[in-house]
Amino acid sequence: MITFDKILPNLAKLLRDQWSDVKPHLPLFINCDLNGRARIILDARHEPDEGDDFPDTLQRLAASIHKHLIPHTTTPERVWLFGNDLDVVRKLPQTFPLQDSAGNVIDDVFVVDRLASEATWSSIRPQSSRDAIPRVVFYAMKGGVGRSTAVAACAFALARAGHRVLVLDLDLESPGLSASLLPPDRQPTFGITDWLVEDLVNNGDAVSGALSAPSPLASASGGEILVVPAHGREPGEYLSKLGRIWMPKFVDGGRRQVWSERLERLIRELEEEHQPHMVLMDSRAGIDEVASACITDLGASHIYLFALDSQQTWSGYRMLFRHWQQHGGAQLIRDRLQIVGAMVPTWRDGAHKEAMNTLCEHAYNLFLETLYDEAPPPGEAPDDAVDDSFNRFSFDLKDQEAPHNPCSIPWAQDFAAIQSLYNRLDDMDSRLVDRVYGALIDDLNCLLRPAP
Repeated sequence: MITFDKILPNLAKLLRDQWSDVKPHLPLFINCDLNGRARIILDARHEPDEGDDFPDTLQRLAASIHKHLIPHTTTPERVWLFGNDLDVVRKLPQTFPLQDSAGNVIDDVFVVDRLASEATWSSIRPQSSRDAIPRVVFYAMKGGVGRSTAVAACAFALARAGHRVLVLDLDLESPGLSASLLPPDRQPTFGITDWLVEDLVNNGDAVSGALSAPSPLASASGGEILVVPAHGREPGEYLSKLGRIWMPKFVDGGRRQVWSERLERLIRELEEEHQPHMVLMDSRAGIDEVASACITDLGASHIYLFALDSQQTWSGYRMLFRHWQQHGGAQLIRDRLQIVGAMVPTWRDGAHKEAMNTLCEHAYNLFLETLYDEAPPPGEAPDDAVDDSFNRFSFDLKDQEAPHNPCSIPWAQDFAAIQSLYNRLDDMDSRLVDRVYGALIDDLNCLLRPAP
């Protein structure tokens, strides 16, 4: 008897072993339903006519699937499903190629992973074009690492340098970023949750004009911080609204638009209205719907992965990176990632350097294991005239440009246990912000559109 984690490895081996029976029926789709049971979808042309028996090849395959996957399948007679347009199934966000235990893709065999939520993590939207407004996501596997404070501090620094920055509070289940950038009397009337709920009934225009507010923190700098909060000045029935924002909407004659597509539409409208030089998005921590949307569905240009050097941090990121590796998402997203060393120790001589070296080593091991390509042996650089592998995504441990090499945010008392980050930033010397967040700010400057 097997467990859920063994479904795909067992199926991959079984299909390889019976490839002569499988090959005439390709393409083949493994349908993993909401209960974790696997059935096989074939093209409708393979379905026997009424009253006819299944071919011997399909009967043998069904019996093997039943034998090797119980209880995560059904009876041999019910293993098969048939479809008339499998191209539609192939294009579903939750469809990905089946790999064997060595990571080799099995040609024309796909997995359709039916989930209770819309978050797939493996359906990754292409990065926006070079001319598009850069969208930057601040993400952490665990909360409490100073992620939201970093968003506010970076927006503050960029605006002080003359840039127009659009800041979105997408930590919808734990909102509060707007209070770091706006005083209470300057909060806008509505927020992102209001728009998502009103959009379901085609009423988004009723709130779209009052979703953002300029922060006074940038009033004397020539730049601008435009803040879009999770909720408005008065949250109202926030929990009721939060329970509805994930709903899909039917548009264009019945096409189903999932909630992350609706969120993308809102962001485009905000970009067109405000024409920022950069969009900073504060993502929800952990592996949930909002985080998935921020990282994979919104065409992010850059994704900051905040990390404390702890077993919890690396275990969480390893799960996520392996998912991308196994589901075909690694090559689409890995060049947008950047590790950020959060709250790096500074309380004794040499502590910061020592902590950063250890953090870098742990991040390097993670990327090497999951996202980096295997480097050629020393002295055996490929001939790029015959081998396109010279474009390998691979870096040395000490490579300063590598995504595993962390941007450092040293621990600073000035940003700890703050009752009002807005008041602290309003009174703070900008040189202190640069000292603590300078590495992150410098990295953002490389992405910026030119200031007017």
